[in-house]
Amino acid sequence: MTTVTSTTVRDGIAERLSQMIRIPTVSAELEQRGPGPFEEFVALIAELYPLVHEKLTLERHTDFGLLFRWAGARGADGGAVVLMAHYDVVPVDESDAWSHPPFAGVIADGSVYGRGALDDKGPLIVVLEAVENLLADGFIPSRDVYLSFGGNEETYGKAAEEIAHVLRDRGIVPWLVVDEGGAVVDAPLPFVPGRAAMIGVGEKGVLTVRLSARGEGGHASAPPSLTAVRRIARAVDRLGPGTFRPRASRAILRMLSQLAAQTPGPARHLLRLLGSAPPLTARVFAALGGEPAALVRTTVAPTMQAGGTAANVLPSQASATINLRIALGETTQQAVYRLRRRIRDPLVQVEVVEASEPSPESSTDNAQFALLAAALEVSHPGVPAVPYIMMAATDSRHFHRFAPAVYRFAPLDMSNAQRASIHGVDESVEIAALERGERFHRALLERLG
Repeated sequence: MTTVTSTTVRDGIAERLSQMIRIPTVSAELEQRGPGPFEEFVALIAELYPLVHEKLTLERHTDFGLLFRWAGARGADGGAVVLMAHYDVVPVDESDAWSHPPFAGVIADGSVYGRGALDDKGPLIVVLEAVENLLADGFIPSRDVYLSFGGNEETYGKAAEEIAHVLRDRGIVPWLVVDEGGAVVDAPLPFVPGRAAMIGVGEKGVLTVRLSARGEGGHASAPPSLTAVRRIARAVDRLGPGTFRPRASRAILRMLSQLAAQTPGPARHLLRLLGSAPPLTARVFAALGGEPAALVRTTVAPTMQAGGTAANVLPSQASATINLRIALGETTQQAVYRLRRRIRDPLVQVEVVEASEPSPESSTDNAQFALLAAALEVSHPGVPAVPYIMMAATDSRHFHRFAPAVYRFAPLDMSNAQRASIHGVDESVEIAALERGERFHRALLERLG
């Protein structure tokens, strides 16, 4: 292993992130904005990271996928490392009251503000910073390193999927994949003090279904007892939080056991008990609701409804869109079957719009997880690496079918308020957190041997 202590770390990471935020790479608004912002972003990283573009080879996959290859001393021997991020962002509701304009990239009070600061341009920039700094030192990684950046993650685009297919077709099985996901957080559970680096070792699946029904149209003054709208409303009402039974996965039990080690007082004994009693853990977390409940069961969220053309006209058809996050150990096919059983109405059609299976769990007893923990000890001394289940979808879902170790972790400090700002208002990242994130990736790459 070649280890180099960097002496060329550059100042100005906040300004570089600010420049990235100023480019509105909103993938959901591609038709309105056009591809210009995305090409501008690609040009910007070429300008900001000249050594990355000089020393690494770049391939474009689809219109939005960037795949950089950094040749290692042993090449692909032993498997490559894939560091992932995405450079598209979600839209901004113009009626929301931001403290700073969302695409201004304002630097104030030790933080960078704007859409994408945390999701996912902040995690992207710390990868590029680490690679650029190591290249400036003449560092060569022990194995091939790929940087996989997608421009349509927020719209479930094909960029990362295509990159995964390309690597697989070339016979490249990544030894380690790291994508966005968990972060360094305070009080990972309400009764657990201290900080923890929450590393997603698994990812829930995604299932979107459309419920639709037809009925007799006509004048609203003489409605039948069961209109198309009421039929859909009844179906949605039957899909409550208890639609799917709770189940504590292995990763949740490992999370609880590890958190117990850093928790003083009676809470330690409670965590140990929960970590050894899966049925009890499932019931307790389900009763807590919110994020704890989502950790142990498939969730059902009605997100859209449609039907009707006028206030005084009975619609002849109505529909509702339901978004489900499938728990590990279950399948999308099982979920659809359960929806139909709960709805209990043959006149309500259940159409699958999108389906992505949950991932398997990656191990915490391997060299890859130990490497993440070692890098954390450099960037965040004393902060333990704790496994958990990622509830949202990431681009890494295209890799977990053929890569043995896929982890979802952005090495940035995030408060509860910052986590709530993702896809919300006043998204921001501390400059000090960016600097620690750069140190994490630099340490990870230096220790690959």
